[in-house]
Amino acid sequence: MKLGMIGLGRMGANMARRLMRGGHQCVGYDRNQANVAELVAYGAEAASSLEDLVAKLDAPRAVWVMVPAGGPTEETVLALGKLFAAGDTIIDGGNSFYKDDVRRSEMLAPKGVHYVDVGTSGGVWGLDRGYCLMMGGPKEAVTRLDPIFKTLAPGMGDIPRTPGRSDEGTAEQGYLYCGPSGSGHFVKMVHNGIEYGVMQAYAEGFDILRGANSDRLPRGLSYDLEIGDIAEVWRRGSVISSWLLDLTAQALASDEQLSSYTGFVEDSGEGRWTIAAALEEGVSAEVLSTALFTRFRSRIEHSFAEKVLSAMRKGFGGHVERPVEKVHPGL
Repeated sequence: MKLGMIGLGRMGANMARRLMRGGHQCVGYDRNQANVAELVAYGAEAASSLEDLVAKLDAPRAVWVMVPAGGPTEETVLALGKLFAAGDTIIDGGNSFYKDDVRRSEMLAPKGVHYVDVGTSGGVWGLDRGYCLMMGGPKEAVTRLDPIFKTLAPGMGDIPRTPGRSDEGTAEQGYLYCGPSGSGHFVKMVHNGIEYGVMQAYAEGFDILRGANSDRLPRGLSYDLEIGDIAEVWRRGSVISSWLLDLTAQALASDEQLSSYTGFVEDSGEGRWTIAAALEEGVSAEVLSTALFTRFRSRIEHSFAEKVLSAMRKGFGGHVERPVEKVHPGL
């Protein structure tokens, strides 16, 4: 298939590369023309503007929007909505708020333009590992674009089939149609909320291990532990092994003190939205709430646990800490 890709940053460019590896054609656009040139060198077709991109696609068109959530996504969707015709599809693969998806879908529906929200997980490693995809929107549009989603997804790989599950559907291939507009990003939002909690548990655990050498502990009850080795042994056969633990082990292997991190931990919005959804539903979410509030506190005072969080965020998503001198106290 031929697909337009808007936003050729860390993830957008790699997604386009993975699609082209799978035999698809990509037309790329980014405000930074250097990013476009890099993708053209990989085999993509360049677009100089949104109008140019739309003109280079065959009807029914499909464009994947991979720009920051909020204003940039809203602006791009509105612009494409004016250029698109009935049967065309706008795919929002960023981390948009699911209620915005519902509004955009309703706004585009009178014109016959489909809007598909795709929660995308895979970070900077997705080019080779594949992307876990959670889709919401009109079923017919999602079905038509199945070859795109199948190529981007990781496939079964070496993960064994879950006992008791049939081989029907696409979930075990790493992509899933979740339901109507907003449902894809809703599922991804909760995914990221859970991610906050899992990361916080690792971070606090390693902080406790590091603190076992404190001179405040009674004689005979303190331990000088090699936490990098502990992370490594936990990766092998432990019930808490995971990709996040793999990334933590890599960071500790490079520098067990994580001295290149300050411990200032950002949140990207999905954690807040997950807690808001829990409040609306009347669902208890103590762990996820605490993990979110800990990130807020990390911007005032830092601990080793927050350095572990920063290391994991850089590992899976390429997130770089904000320079310390630009951080306003208390924000």
